[in-house]
Amino acid sequence: MTADAIVLGAGIIGVSTALQLALRGKSVVLVDRREPGLETSYGNAGLIQREGIYPYAFPQGLDVLFRYAFNDQIDARYHLSAVPAVAPFLARYWWNSQPERHKGIAYAYAPLIEHSVSEHDRLIAITGAEHLIRREGWKEIYRTAGRRDDDFRAAEKLKGEFGLNYETLTPEELAREEPHLATVFTGALKWTDPTTVRDPRALTLAYVEHFKSLGGRFVTGDAASLGTGPTGRGWQVVTQDGIVEAEQAVLATGPWSDDLTRRLGYSFPLGVKRGYHMHYATKDGATLNGCTMDAERGYFLAPMNQGIRLTTGAEFALRDAPKTPVQLEKAERIARSILPLTERLDPEPWMGARPCTPDMIPVIGKAPRHQGLWFAFGHAHHGLTLGPITGRVLSEAMYGETPVIDITPYRAERFNP
Repeated sequence: MTADAIVLGAGIIGVSTALQLALRGKSVVLVDRREPGLETSYGNAGLIQREGIYPYAFPQGLDVLFRYAFNDQIDARYHLSAVPAVAPFLARYWWNSQPERHKGIAYAYAPLIEHSVSEHDRLIAITGAEHLIRREGWKEIYRTAGRRDDDFRAAEKLKGEFGLNYETLTPEELAREEPHLATVFTGALKWTDPTTVRDPRALTLAYVEHFKSLGGRFVTGDAASLGTGPTGRGWQVVTQDGIVEAEQAVLATGPWSDDLTRRLGYSFPLGVKRGYHMHYATKDGATLNGCTMDAERGYFLAPMNQGIRLTTGAEFALRDAPKTPVQLEKAERIARSILPLTERLDPEPWMGARPCTPDMIPVIGKAPRHQGLWFAFGHAHHGLTLGPITGRVLSEAMYGETPVIDITPYRAERFNP
């Protein structure tokens, strides 16, 4: 089997890249060991975060670090046994999160985020997936006036710097938008630019189906079999349908990308932030009308086709360690106090691993030492958000077009000179 390009990894990044290539008339084979959209892309909060200019930073204040040291928070938790292994990554992450460095990172990150909603909208229109999209933005709700006012000021600064739009809600306005929430909140910040997805995997599959309609092929295979072709040029991978050969290959394997790149002689300091979710029914038809973050408790509630999805913050652990859904249990107890949730709808908590670089910027672009090999991984919390724009700029670069944005800040050489 031959093609113009092989795309390894059928999460939202790989699927979007394969679709963008197919839309440019390229023959593409998409390869994964599982069905599309079942790993990290499946379990997110369904946000296309146009407001997410500043990537999630590592806490800086000693008081905050001291609080996290007790390891009892919902928004961040760690496995003590994993600390020796993850400490080098965390140290670099903390260093890059210092305010001036973080600001510079945000300005490098902003062009990707700027195209997040618009590039999704283009693919949504092409694939007929509008029924999966909500266009009411999302809310952060506050228990204290201090945190509320701090975030209001930060939102106004983001509006001035990047033209983002938001609304502030009084407790009464919040109650009108979310009548089934407990009346314990001092107000809300509503980001109006983002869109939300009622079923992230269904959106991924809509993109896959259109990819197939353009002649693209999805096959089951192991990305670890990637190697150079028999003539030393191009790339090949072993699949259940036989060997696939192509001049170009894209490695979009999320949290497993460092394993694969290491075999090729690269060294990426890729960390993971594991996260959990569960779906719930509600009592007496109670509703949640929009995606909502309990800002001071660090968990998220999202109305999905499968029920109310509760998602947790970050768990710092070894990627393949067994599940420890402690954050989910704590978040569920609090969520039940503000929304009438009833039974769990999933047989067990879902867990995924977000692939993260220590400078919070994804790796997008050409492999430094291999002809025809391209990287697209490390999107952390913004995989769903950045899938289509990542696929677009990569497909443009692969075939000699000038990418719609400068992709120099995302180059692999920053970790592999």
